[in-house]
Amino acid sequence: MDIRHNQVVILDFGSQYTRLIARRIREQQVYTEILPSDAPVEIIKKHNPKALILSGGPESVFSKKAPNYDEAIFDLDMPILGICYGMQLLVQHYGGKIEKSKVHEYGFENIDIIDQSSLLDNIPIKTNVWMSHSDFVAKIPENWAVVAKSSNDIIAAIENKTLKRFATQFHPEVNHTAKGTEILSNFLFKIAKCDQNWTVENFVNAKIESIRQQVPSSATVLTAVSGGVDSSVVAAFLNKAIGKRAKAVLVDHGLLRKNEAQNCRTSLKKNLGIAVEVVDDSKIFFKKLKGIRNPEKKRKIIGEQFIRSFEKFTKNQNIDYLAQGTLYTDVIESGGRGVSNTAKVIKSHHNVGGLPEDIKFELIEPLRDLFKDEVRNIGKLLGLPDSLLNRHPFPGPGLAVRVLGEVTKKRVKILQEADAIYIDILKNERIYDDIWQAFSVLIPVKTVGVMGDNRTYENVIALRAVTSLDGMTADWYRIPDKVLSKISNKIVNSVSGINRVVFDITSKPPGTIEWE
Repeated sequence: MDIRHNQVVILDFGSQYTRLIARRIREQQVYTEILPSDAPVEIIKKHNPKALILSGGPESVFSKKAPNYDEAIFDLDMPILGICYGMQLLVQHYGGKIEKSKVHEYGFENIDIIDQSSLLDNIPIKTNVWMSHSDFVAKIPENWAVVAKSSNDIIAAIENKTLKRFATQFHPEVNHTAKGTEILSNFLFKIAKCDQNWTVENFVNAKIESIRQQVPSSATVLTAVSGGVDSSVVAAFLNKAIGKRAKAVLVDHGLLRKNEAQNCRTSLKKNLGIAVEVVDDSKIFFKKLKGIRNPEKKRKIIGEQFIRSFEKFTKNQNIDYLAQGTLYTDVIESGGRGVSNTAKVIKSHHNVGGLPEDIKFELIEPLRDLFKDEVRNIGKLLGLPDSLLNRHPFPGPGLAVRVLGEVTKKRVKILQEADAIYIDILKNERIYDDIWQAFSVLIPVKTVGVMGDNRTYENVIALRAVTSLDGMTADWYRIPDKVLSKISNKIVNSVSGINRVVFDITSKPPGTIEWE
């Protein structure tokens, strides 16, 4: 069964909430993918969607900077839902009028449902929603109906049942909209007639069958593992799909957490029966990173060297396939599929933007369409233990992007020791599982301190801890003062080369979770 044949396609017009639309749809067991706003209608048709959603966006529909799109999308014989900017685009295309509003609506707003609507079926007549717009619908197109207005008498929802076109000025995908899930559910099931086949079981079965079809019965697959959740789930996938023809290899670039290589080998062998071969190429990685301070250069150097290390490992072996744990968030942040053409590269993930163009392997990426929490659910189904599934995310470039500035063995060693203390205390205090990701960062500055009546001039360690669902947004975790004090004292007293500890209280956005 191809679960993609029941999907919903989202066109991204640049909204900060586009990923949330995808999440909310998947939560209702319907598969969805995000395409750029200007995706040709031929490409959209290849996805064979049941419906199309037009996201919000920061521009005005009459702005010179307005995103491009294929007007043929409006000829598609399928339901279309426009959200915020998407609503205004529908209005403009069908002959309505958009104007600048004297009353801007940002944040919470009450709407009144003034007419029957299949989109707003069973939604309270007065409902609290989340708005974020400065333009408004001054005139609806002919044969369209206004079904809701805000307390400011601004049009909040419209529809044309004949054309199967629906739109909201507010954002049903955000948690702040009281009945947003129900509104999206109405669109998915009452209007678009989607089936709920995006389940963990269906995905796993479909992906295993896909791997078997992709890999010839005589072929061997090199599975890149790191000890993290993503690569472990990939290893489990390949093990279940093709058994011993999947060869798990860990390239130790010298940038792993303390004792990570050995822990990875032991864990996968014990829990999944998967033997892991460790290749120590740390000397090569450190040599190539010498003098490099730019984080994007670090990521690209590491991404390329990973491939070169795998190529060297398979030089005298007939291995043409490489399986790796690329996630949907990796693709998005690296400026790949699923973002609008105006989207910027936030950071090149080593397994996406950092890959060399002349890679000799055919890639197998069973998790490429998934968010982090979805990966954990699949890992549980595949039999991975909670101790592995609940591990905090760890970047592919490893500590290279947590050692700010130049990466050296000495600086990595300092960070490894400090980070081990930090994580151990979080576990001992039983708050590790409450945190989505926690780690230490070595800052490239030194500060004056005093130890034993002597002046010190040593390094600064920053502690980072965030809560998140999928890594797309995050808030900083409030570690109790007593625990922070314990962490700081032990790091400063135990790790040579550190005399100051600071705590990062930045959310995402505006910051990213990692510092580089």
